Amino acid sequence: MNTLYKLCASCLLIMVATTLIYSKKPPVTQNTPGPSRQKKVQIAVLLDVSNSMDGLIGQAKAQLWNMVSVLGKATCNDVAPTVEIALYEYGRPTNDANAGYVKQINYFTRDLDEVSRNLFRLTTNGGDEYCGHVMYTSLTSLEWDANPDNYKVIFIAGNEDFLQGDISYTQACSEAKKKGVIINTIYCGDRAQGIREHWNLGSECGTGSFTNINQNAQVIDIPTPYDTILFQLNIKLNGTYISYGRAGQAAMSKQAEVDKMNYGLNKSAAAQRVAVKSKKQLYNNSTWDLVDASQDDAEMPAKVEMNTLPDSLKNKTRTELKQIVTTKSNERAAIQKEISAVSVKREAYINAEKARRANGGNEQTLETEIEKIIRQQAKQYKLVIH
Repeated sequence: MNTLYKLCASCLLIMVATTLIYSKKPPVTQNTPGPSRQKKVQIAVLLDVSNSMDGLIGQAKAQLWNMVSVLGKATCNDVAPTVEIALYEYGRPTNDANAGYVKQINYFTRDLDEVSRNLFRLTTNGGDEYCGHVMYTSLTSLEWDANPDNYKVIFIAGNEDFLQGDISYTQACSEAKKKGVIINTIYCGDRAQGIREHWNLGSECGTGSFTNINQNAQVIDIPTPYDTILFQLNIKLNGTYISYGRAGQAAMSKQAEVDKMNYGLNKSAAAQRVAVKSKKQLYNNSTWDLVDASQDDAEMPAKVEMNTLPDSLKNKTRTELKQIVTTKSNERAAIQKEISAVSVKREAYINAEKARRANGGNEQTLETEIEKIIRQQAKQYKLVIH
């Protein structure tokens, strides 16, 4: 009897083990698509804010949305990357001398409104421009992603001799190589002068590109039949946001403020900003917008602090709030789709107009050069820009 019992028990154990083995999910491989395979793009923009750089700051305000828009067209295995941007200024004499007159304006962030607003707040003032110092600071102070397959890049723009300061550009390049970061240098002025002032050396040791721009060139602003349509759609899009949390209302006000800043700059910057706002993988405000937050966590309407919502929603039931969020989400998706379609038509119109014009709009600016470099370098990381 004991022998029979032991035999049956053994059979049962074998059956259970076999069931567990064959019911176990296959291991996730590196080729499995999903959020874990999403590429990340990290960009540190380092701007000279000495006296002669007013034009550079003006171009930087406009080029932000073009740069992000270009990356918004990128995919790897049909998955769009996330984009994080950091911003530094250097060459301001009121900044800490011990820090090489370098100041971090933005840590890596996906809050594009914050980056844009800070660009508009930049002013110029005379000082010493320590390129090696600002590059090294950005490389050691920022949390660069450890994945070697992600596109990590520095754009440093300015003029004067590249070799100034007590931290050599070679020290920065050595740090960049450890972290897989590409360094691109953009000289503001004549190319030959940029080489005489050693700006090409930073890109050569940083495995990046050296180029030059006319920092005082005016950004081409070509009016199109689609501008007004985009701006009207933007008003509708802003109406789909629901602020929440203690900083929610301030963040929504910032969104409107940055809209106004870009509209005041030129139509091109404003239209490109609207185009970026149509791409949810780029323009995500889940930290203050209940609609975006609910995309990440479907239970947000049930968890949000009701007293932090707009007055019109504070007395709603949780069920009513969830339905409102769903309605706003559907509205936003439809508006974003329409913005994307109109933006494509606007871009085609501008390209045709540039081709028609005698000068072709070929003057090198911060916008044109950053776009050109990104399109070239993204290929190294299997990012396809459509």
